Amino acid sequence: VQLQASGGGLVQAGRSLKLSCTGSGASFRTNHMGWYRQAPGKEREFVARIAPGGTTDYADSVKGRFTISRDSAKSAVFLQMNSLKPEDTAVYYCSAIKRGLTYWGQGTQVTVSS
Repeated sequence: VQLQASGGGLVQAGRSLKLSCTGSGASFRTNHMGWYRQAPGKEREFVARIAPGGTTDYADSVKGRFTISRDSAKSAVFLQMNSLKPEDTAVYYCSAIKRGLTYWGQGTQVTVSS
């Protein structure tokens, strides 16, 4: 089972990026999927999650700027990030919970310059 994340990069503050994550080796159609991030010297933190039915939840720091969505048929999850800030700079990890186990993608670097 693998999660493959992509879409990171270097952008200026105020711009947008869209991250994608696709699962393989198993279907995540009926599982919670989400995004976390880890900035240098800090612990990994929750960013957003989406339930199989589409219910979403966000960290306060990204509410109103980030939008999580999914394509359940493809076991994919996306993170549209708008109005990016330098403090959003981090490695972003997608995740999926299946049968009590949490699966992690390899991480994709997002760097926001001021």
